[in-house]
Amino acid sequence: MTDQGSTQKRLAALKPLLATCAAGALLSACGGDDSGPAPAPAPAQAAALTCDDSMIAAFKPDANTTINLVKAFKKGDSLALSATPASPAPPVAINDMCLVKMTIGPGNPGPASAPSTSSGIHIEMWLPSPANWNKRIHNITLGGFGGNAVIGDTTRITSGTAPFLTGVTWGIAMNEGAVSAVNDGGHSDPAGTGSFAMNPDGTINSVLWTDLATRATHEMTLKTKALVAAYYLMPQTFAYVDGCSGGGRQGFAEAQSFPNDYNGILAGAPSIAQTRFFPSDLYPGFVQFKDLGNYNALSAAQLALVSGAAVSACDTTLTGQHDGYINDPATCNYDPTTDPSVLCTASGGTNSTSSCVTLAQARTFNKVWYGPTSDGSAPSPVADNGVNVVRSPAQLWWGQPRGGKFAPVLTYGLGHPRDQIALNLQNSIYAPPGFVNATGNGQDAWMTLSYAGFADQLARGAALNNAFGNIDTENPDLAKFAAAGGKMLSYHGLADPLVPQALSSENYYEKVAQVAGGYSAVQQFYRLFLVPGMGHCAGANSENGVASPPANPPLLQGTQAYDALTKWVETGAAPSTITVTTADTARSRLLCLYPKKLTYVSGDVNASTSFTCK
Repeated sequence: MTDQGSTQKRLAALKPLLATCAAGALLSACGGDDSGPAPAPAPAQAAALTCDDSMIAAFKPDANTTINLVKAFKKGDSLALSATPASPAPPVAINDMCLVKMTIGPGNPGPASAPSTSSGIHIEMWLPSPANWNKRIHNITLGGFGGNAVIGDTTRITSGTAPFLTGVTWGIAMNEGAVSAVNDGGHSDPAGTGSFAMNPDGTINSVLWTDLATRATHEMTLKTKALVAAYYLMPQTFAYVDGCSGGGRQGFAEAQSFPNDYNGILAGAPSIAQTRFFPSDLYPGFVQFKDLGNYNALSAAQLALVSGAAVSACDTTLTGQHDGYINDPATCNYDPTTDPSVLCTASGGTNSTSSCVTLAQARTFNKVWYGPTSDGSAPSPVADNGVNVVRSPAQLWWGQPRGGKFAPVLTYGLGHPRDQIALNLQNSIYAPPGFVNATGNGQDAWMTLSYAGFADQLARGAALNNAFGNIDTENPDLAKFAAAGGKMLSYHGLADPLVPQALSSENYYEKVAQVAGGYSAVQQFYRLFLVPGMGHCAGANSENGVASPPANPPLLQGTQAYDALTKWVETGAAPSTITVTTADTARSRLLCLYPKKLTYVSGDVNASTSFTCK
């Protein structure tokens, strides 16, 4: 591009900011007096915004945007604000950066004490120095119900926010050199519950549902691009958004609702259909409560015994050797009701230890692995193991992965899933006590639900999707995203206990492929990779099997998935496989582009070169 063309492009990007003299910090003068006609002014020369309080008045992209904090950090500075704890020691900046915190209104008015009261969408943004900027935007998104109070707090800096692989905003800006922002989903409920989504009178808080579902990430995108243009006097070359779980869902929302926002979307373990998958994460405890009398009726030893037995029964299908985790859940039909090694002697088994299970307890495993049904039944795993890309009519949602550890989902089920049931039923009493509302706080009334009642709340939640701001994010028509040249890369662990088994991702991909005209067509803009042994967003989730080694599956490491996406976007090199390794690099395997599956050819089972994708 010529110097003249570059200047024109920069001025065009700044046009909204130069529209009036109210943006005086960007203009050399407004001019004019009453002594006669003034000479024709020279063309205005835009000045870059500076990282100080002058930005607060100068950056006014619209009436809803307010900058609350601007702070420059120099190389060697401690990344801390006034309320940052001294321990652990805050990180130290290795490059110059600019921190900006802003609010996008109008928010939702209400009583100051109500979780549903919000001043708006809060954004924390980090800008590298112009010399260190790599011309990219790399925004990230939160999971769950969103709602991180630190993002809008001008005395603290976020840490440990999603996504789980790439890092936090300041780390991305500092280490990668990209502008990076994160938002709180439009609220900062300090209890971290779903209370924000219900107005004090018990009605649906459509404003904050919409902010969480779609508006917060879109507004963050618009403001990031506007501030980039004003701070660097040029637009970004590429824009990416990156998140896992609820953050992956927001990536899907961007592709579906705002297809021109990003060049590339990285969507990990996307929580498609929140109205159903959230409550279904309560199902493992719900089944124990209904059938065995207690949410945690099965002991840790019993859970480990049966899940470990499933691993040892099914982890040899790939190479003939025990892997320590199940490579392909679809091939595993393990049934503890027919396994004498786990059944107590009184139930016809051979296990006389305290960790043995009765037939009734063994049946709860099959129910949990199959997923919710309207009557709490589950077929024999040999007939239907529940690992269906298209669910059977009786299967209301997918169940837990066989061989996976139960602790993550049993713990998670005590929070967001119960809140979502209350929101699905529009009655706060079904939530736990932490769900606060003027009509009445949570009373754990989910315990009164029958299996039919559990099924009913799933259906009622799905029916409220539009009122919930389209939180379910299931629209398979990505034609506009494809036409805009966007690329989306998604990954999902096959041992994920929270968004179970990657089956919702597979199901959605099949629907997109059907609309787009087949796998070849959809793979031009959207690619899915399934990760054997991987839990929710990162790490392994496999119980130790008696006959198997401890699980150590090769997994995505660091920015590997993001790097594959940027290479696809910026060079056109679409990933057909991704080589993953264990943390100690002792084992490597291939991740296959869906719908292909990993196949062992010959040679060292620890080397990716011994495998192919078919």
